[in-house]
Amino acid sequence: MAGRDLKALFSTNDRSVEAGEAFTNRHMQWELVAAALSDHLRHTAGPTFDVEDLEAPRDNVMVFHGVGGIGKSTLSRKLEAALTGADHRPAQWGEPTWAGERILPVRIDLSRSAGTDFEQLVLTIRAALSTLGRPLPAFDLALRRYWEQQHPGESLEEYLRRGGLVGRFGKAMPQQMQAAMADVAQALLLPGSIGSAVGQVTGSLVRALRERRQTVRALARCARLADLLEAEPDLDSLSFYPHLLAWELAQLPADKRVTPVILLDTFEDVGDRTHRDLERLIQRVAWLMPNAYFIVTGRSRLQWADPALQGQLDYTGPTAWPGLAGTAIAVPAARTPGTTVGGRGRQVLVGDFSPEDCDDYLARRLSRDGQPLINAAIRQTITDRSHGLPLYLDLSVLRFLEIRRTREPAPADFDHDFGALIARTLSDLTHDERHVLRSISLLDAFDLTLATAAAGLAHEAPAQRLIERPFIREQPFGLWPYHLHGLIRSTIRSADDATDDRWTERDWQQAAGRALAALGSQWTASEATGRDRMLLVGCLRQGLPLARDFRLDLGWLADAAWAYVSDSVWEPIAPPARPGGTTGLETAADALVELLAALARRQHEHRSVTASRLTSVTSSGLLPADLQQMAVYYLAKAHRDLGQSAASRQGMQLVADGGGRLAPAARRGLVHLARLAGDFPTAYDTAQTLGWASRQHRVEGDILWPHGDMNRAAAAYTTARDQAEHYGVAGERATSQAQRAFVLAFTDPDTADDELDLADQLLNGLDLRATTLTTKIAALVRDAGALSSLDAARLLRADITEAGVTAAQAALELALCFHHAVQDDHAKISAAISRLRDLTRGGDYAYYIDIAQFMAAMPLNRASAAQWLDSEQETRSRWRSLVTARQAYLDARH
Repeated sequence: MAGRDLKALFSTNDRSVEAGEAFTNRHMQWELVAAALSDHLRHTAGPTFDVEDLEAPRDNVMVFHGVGGIGKSTLSRKLEAALTGADHRPAQWGEPTWAGERILPVRIDLSRSAGTDFEQLVLTIRAALSTLGRPLPAFDLALRRYWEQQHPGESLEEYLRRGGLVGRFGKAMPQQMQAAMADVAQALLLPGSIGSAVGQVTGSLVRALRERRQTVRALARCARLADLLEAEPDLDSLSFYPHLLAWELAQLPADKRVTPVILLDTFEDVGDRTHRDLERLIQRVAWLMPNAYFIVTGRSRLQWADPALQGQLDYTGPTAWPGLAGTAIAVPAARTPGTTVGGRGRQVLVGDFSPEDCDDYLARRLSRDGQPLINAAIRQTITDRSHGLPLYLDLSVLRFLEIRRTREPAPADFDHDFGALIARTLSDLTHDERHVLRSISLLDAFDLTLATAAAGLAHEAPAQRLIERPFIREQPFGLWPYHLHGLIRSTIRSADDATDDRWTERDWQQAAGRALAALGSQWTASEATGRDRMLLVGCLRQGLPLARDFRLDLGWLADAAWAYVSDSVWEPIAPPARPGGTTGLETAADALVELLAALARRQHEHRSVTASRLTSVTSSGLLPADLQQMAVYYLAKAHRDLGQSAASRQGMQLVADGGGRLAPAARRGLVHLARLAGDFPTAYDTAQTLGWASRQHRVEGDILWPHGDMNRAAAAYTTARDQAEHYGVAGERATSQAQRAFVLAFTDPDTADDELDLADQLLNGLDLRATTLTTKIAALVRDAGALSSLDAARLLRADITEAGVTAAQAALELALCFHHAVQDDHAKISAAISRLRDLTRGGDYAYYIDIAQFMAAMPLNRASAAQWLDSEQETRSRWRSLVTARQAYLDARH
């Protein structure tokens, strides 16, 4: 059923432009319809089906729901065409399984603009059945009686003509109704003059039915006909007449049998969820016509299976409507691979278009000489911005034509929001629901409590109603289960809002403050009951951009930042860029965002980049004193990793003297700096004063292993790991275990295997680049003397160079020295020592050259300034023993 896009056609004077009404494949929705309709046909053809059974559950309704502009009405029209005949069905949809069955699609637009009321809905169904070419006397008599009572003196034929039904279905319906009257009058032997008086005909018929006369035995089989003809012919009675239609359809001979498929479009305009008068009448039609199939399209799910609606609707609950109960089927974009269609669920969420479908849609909407008028670059921009929403594609097409009147459109013209999307989204929401919607647009994800608090409401009902809307997507396994459709969210946040209840800048500012406070409340509550790292990171990811974009005070974010760094896990935390593309640090929130982002990214960037970012934070002076110390401390760590010991020492001393939360860590940093310079006695003595807060035992291990004292170092690392586990500090636990694996790799390769496995387990889910490099170096040490090639070492050297961690570069070269010493390859160990000299020109780690010479039993050439804990000779002896022990180990294995 191809057509023309009239809006596009009348938006340009260029007659060479072809504006087609593009329809993007909705194959999966068709599969669901075909499967459901096949089930329905089998059910109605079965021996147990009884059209007059008013208690049996109903499974004759399917619902397609989705956000405004997703293409539900287009789908409804396409389904009507496909059910009409194979020539209107897309080839890729395939043949249905009901070949030979007669299907009669009847599409009814319930939109406010169409002005369809219940009376017209019933007349439309009857007019469509006039194509059967025969009267439906039970229904026709009841309808004729109703019409003369409710529309005295008004011609039914004229009414049908004005409503467009004559144009759709022809003039047969009034004639068939008149024929039904005449046939009944004749059967009752009424005079011709009386035959045209519907009241007397129906009165006589009721008496004949009560008396069970043989002359009306055909109609007598309709058990409830007499009751309906006796009832007051008002709108309520009219809603029960479809039972008579269903009965009449069941009486048709097999070769005339037909199954009506009634497509009710724009169901959201039937009424709101408080006033369900029209919905109750429509539901009654669906219940009383169990041999018809109903396909409903609208923005929301049908709630008929909700027992709470008892009293508002006639038939409610999951027993009455099993197909409408439970979780909706989510049909994704039409070309998403790997999706299966099945199950008995009859509530179907219509998904967004896939990127391929968006491009195909745009390419076919406007064309010239068979070629797409919208070029590929513009189509890509529109597709990326649309989030797969067809309405956005439509609006972009019209924008393309508008711009084209004066100049050639460019991709940048379509990085654009449309206020019309807001109007479509808000049109059927209550005031409170609109308020909640705008509030949650500030959040990436939310739950019922968070949405209510962000909106500042005292009751949850508006948020509860809102999450049932199709533009709210659910991810049951997420930290917060709900999120707003991406395009609708970005549009509400950024487009010009012309609605009457639009928010001012002050309204947005206050909503951001409420949302930030609500996030803080959730995190604070979790801290009171136990650590929840996932919630902490989630609250930071949502709270940081709120504070930054709306210039809010840090509040709970300061404490959350400390909690974030305390575990040394470093999940990605950086929010998207500020709207408008502005850069620079202007507020404390800006500086905190940059600080935490730099700390997380340092696992993936060269340390010089980290140092540069942290320098901009410390120089801004925007952070409160305690967070300023955090920035100074981690800047000092970056300087140390880069081999800039003087700058590192200055920063560490500043933090240590400040006496803040990181003072113990800064004192540890000063010990490390002493160790790097080779002043082991000072480092060791100071380490004894550090305690757990300054990681005393890990520091001891770091001092002991350069002396070749691997067993004592391993014991120190074990204590450090166990303490970290006791205090719940995952990053420290993994780092201590990695160091333990490293030192044991020198002494016992078999034990090192298990230690490295444990280190890998503890690193799982953490983002600790330096620690990961330690485990890779440890693996080389474990295999020293038996390495078949140095390819792994070369790759690892490239990784370390990219990270800019001097300590790891020196440790790698020392590991290679151990390997060459075990192999007794003096030429290669000399080359490695040469590389070590280049790395340690600044003085840090210079004692690694001494250790390399100890390993190879070489005399010291230009000894470092290292001050060993015991004697140089004892240190030499321990390192040489490690080499000879490894040689003996390898000889024994061969």
